[in-house]
Amino acid sequence: MVPLLVVVIGGYLLGSVPVAVLVGRAHGFDPRESGDRNPGFWNVRAHLGRRAAAPVFAGDTLKGTFAGLLALVVSGPHTTGLGAVTGESVLPVYLAVAAAMIGHAWPVFAGFRGGRSVLAFVGGFAVICPPAFLLGVAVLTASALLTRSFAIGARAGVFGIPLLQLLFAPVEQVAGTGALMCLIGLRFGQAARAAGTPRRP
Repeated sequence: MVPLLVVVIGGYLLGSVPVAVLVGRAHGFDPRESGDRNPGFWNVRAHLGRRAAAPVFAGDTLKGTFAGLLALVVSGPHTTGLGAVTGESVLPVYLAVAAAMIGHAWPVFAGFRGGRSVLAFVGGFAVICPPAFLLGVAVLTASALLTRSFAIGARAGVFGIPLLQLLFAPVEQVAGTGALMCLIGLRFGQAARAAGTPRRP
């Protein structure tokens, strides 16, 4: 139980680092009070541009990556020849990534007002199943080039992850990935509901 507590607490604290809020404040605005009020890459990019938002993209992604790597260190690591987690590493890594996503969504360091956890999920999945992650990047790139839209490419890459993981991991792990993605769906639902709520004066 102690190793699991370590990875959950560590993952949550990593996820709670409010990268978008820190970058936004450095440029004079709070992303939680501007635009779609989501403290994440897209909102910061809309206000500051791609270059200024790059640290948000990297930081939010690395939250999940570092959480997953922490779990690998604590649990073993146990991976297949292609690097996908297996055996005793599966549960700790999934819990750590879930904790990082929860930390990003409800960060203790930013008043529990966080983002939608997409990039934290993607960064964590890079540890869960590296070959499927790389194929997802390929899908993203190809889709973005064909549609001339990074946003469409990103959606194709992220939503294709469970199907790509089936090539390298058992269905039980793919179901775990689906559970992580349900948290993203929850956050999008909450954001949509909040968007329909009038702002307080």
